[in-house]
Amino acid sequence: MRFSSILSAAVAAGPIVASAAGSMGFALGNKKSDGTCKESSDYTADFAALGKETSAKVVRIYAASDCDVASLILPAAKTAGFKVVLGIWPDTDESFQADKAAVVEFAPKYKDQVYAITVGSESLYRGNFTGPELLSKIQDVKSAVGKGFKVGTADSWNKYADGTADAVIQSGSADILLCNAFSYWQGQVLSNATGSFYDDIYQAFGHIQEKAGGTDKVELWVGETGWPTDGDKYQSAQPGVKEASTFYSQAVCGMLDWGFNVFFFEAFDEEWKPHAVGEDGSVADETSWGAMTADRTAKYNLKC
Repeated sequence: MRFSSILSAAVAAGPIVASAAGSMGFALGNKKSDGTCKESSDYTADFAALGKETSAKVVRIYAASDCDVASLILPAAKTAGFKVVLGIWPDTDESFQADKAAVVEFAPKYKDQVYAITVGSESLYRGNFTGPELLSKIQDVKSAVGKGFKVGTADSWNKYADGTADAVIQSGSADILLCNAFSYWQGQVLSNATGSFYDDIYQAFGHIQEKAGGTDKVELWVGETGWPTDGDKYQSAQPGVKEASTFYSQAVCGMLDWGFNVFFFEAFDEEWKPHAVGEDGSVADETSWGAMTADRTAKYNLKC
């Protein structure tokens, strides 16, 4: 069944259990709570906590050279039985070249641990690249790493749905696409958060499948979704442990039950982060988006 058919039913009727569950993953930061870089032992502890509290066996990181993350996380992932989506930050030439070099050096050494490589994270959403410009970066990385690796990008759902990413989708160069969708940042009341999230993903995935020419042309994931457990209210979206737990159990677990892959943002609180500014100009706390605290204690039930 096409994703569009499934999500149309899901929006109308709510999540139901499908025959095969999707895969669960978590976004993982590379800094400790004080803002210093994580060490190998920190990633070992991260994987141990994720293995204990969740069903996840894959994480995504955003910049392979920052804090030497590729060189540190891949050996830890091998020991723990996890896979990693390695990120390349292309928004400056310096970061692009450094991250690409780290991926080229370490990915072949830990090929079984590299689930995929993403070039860019919401670069289209921020307007840093056009679709063709981002495609060029993706093709550059595919050439550099050689065969045997899935390469793609991650961006906001609306940049897939509105055609901004069509050059990437239609090129055949992207093996995997991650679509980010946050009902919280759309200011949704909790009772409408799951429906809003499903509708966003339906629009993005449906457009991708149409432009790619089939449902099996590109591997699709929810790249980021989540709900903060603390901070100020954002429009109608209220942060809180109860609210985050509800969104997780209904929206995230519901999507997994339908058989679709989800990365949750994020694994652990990042207390070092400065406040963010929402689209409406209001200041919002980004330190409390973790499913677990900075000391790796689960805030609510993380088993779907």
